[in-house]
Amino acid sequence: MSIAPRLTIRLSILALFAAMSPLGASGQRPAPVGRPAGRPPAPVRPAGETIAIVGGRILPVSGPAIERGVILIAGAKITAVGADVAVPQGARVIDAAGKIVTPGLFESATQLGIVEIPLSADGTADQSTTDAGLSAAFAVVDSFNAETTLIPVTRVEGITRALIIPSGKHVLLGQAAVVDLSGAQAPDAVTRTPAAMLAQLGEAGAAAEGGSRASAMLRLREALQDAADFARNRAAWNSAQRRGYARGRLDLEALAPVLRGELPLAVAANRASDLLAALRLAEEFRLKLVLMEAAEGWKVADRIAAQHVPVVIKPLTDIPSFDAPGATLENAARLAKAGVTVILSSFESHNARNLRQEGGNAVANGLGRDAALRAVTLTPAEVWGVAKRCGSLDVGKDADIVVWSGDPFELTTGPEHVFIRGREIARDSRQRQLLERYRTIR
Repeated sequence: MSIAPRLTIRLSILALFAAMSPLGASGQRPAPVGRPAGRPPAPVRPAGETIAIVGGRILPVSGPAIERGVILIAGAKITAVGADVAVPQGARVIDAAGKIVTPGLFESATQLGIVEIPLSADGTADQSTTDAGLSAAFAVVDSFNAETTLIPVTRVEGITRALIIPSGKHVLLGQAAVVDLSGAQAPDAVTRTPAAMLAQLGEAGAAAEGGSRASAMLRLREALQDAADFARNRAAWNSAQRRGYARGRLDLEALAPVLRGELPLAVAANRASDLLAALRLAEEFRLKLVLMEAAEGWKVADRIAAQHVPVVIKPLTDIPSFDAPGATLENAARLAKAGVTVILSSFESHNARNLRQEGGNAVANGLGRDAALRAVTLTPAEVWGVAKRCGSLDVGKDADIVVWSGDPFELTTGPEHVFIRGREIARDSRQRQLLERYRTIR
């Protein structure tokens, strides 16, 4: 299955009309909800104050757990973490006794901020382009809208950063970007762009490039070969003394950092044979490869591990298909046991908040709890090149912190405090407002 179908909206008709209509079911105008519709909620408190989170079980991810520890936040950064940290006078104190404190969660395949209603509303979906002259150069960050109603409902579940990815009907899909979910617009919300180049093989790649997996691989190889030739012979091309290329200048330039190993090529594929084809391509061009989806990754886990290729998977994928007849809930655990670097993702936009449910199911099917937490925090930060900023609770990093009422992977618990770059985020969201608005319908 391609990236695009996994990211389609799952809305009920009732919820959609309730969200879009200012009138209740009776036709009478309900009481206002307090702020303009569609606006992201403001942070609870401004950045700049000193905050101390005390008494909780701190899971830094980069090191061992700290029992009854203290985390200090000053401005946007973590300034201290430990068991014997003194709380400065005048600091705002959050009592986390009996709670668990972790880094904010990282969603590694979503279209938050570039899709609102993907299937029906013109002007609300910017995840793909039909321009035949653009594929590799297509950069989703230029469409990012921080005021989407999807961000508040996602971050209240403890997700603070995300890799925003393109989709479409080309073998090369375009450039992904890492953003925070603070509600700030670009460029303030952007942690890194581009963070990866997206491509698709397998069933989706075949459909995009002539109906065969072989033709998709040929087109991808051609693009890389042309980009390499273009980089070596740019001056000759500029003076019309070099052959033409199958792709335009923008795509060829966009592929240059991929060929230099500076930017990962993230390839979506599921079938074991397609994953092996991607591994061969990476060896041929010496690419920094990341495998996406990889429902049959467990079948070739040893080969993936041998090439040190990270894999981004959806743990709840277990329904067999022609593209992935070997899908199993044990995929994450089997990959990790083989030594593969595993990242967990929901591959959702409207339901990206389910990331911790995905993690919990991976744990229930054999993945270690510590490994699951790392797979939604520090590992994605490392793979997408932003580990100096986020992913763990270390001094000097951005203060993306979640205080949980209990185990983050248990659905009976939830976030009690969410910080993004040192700002505590309001628990308000469009869903909460709609609940209150339509709790009583006259």
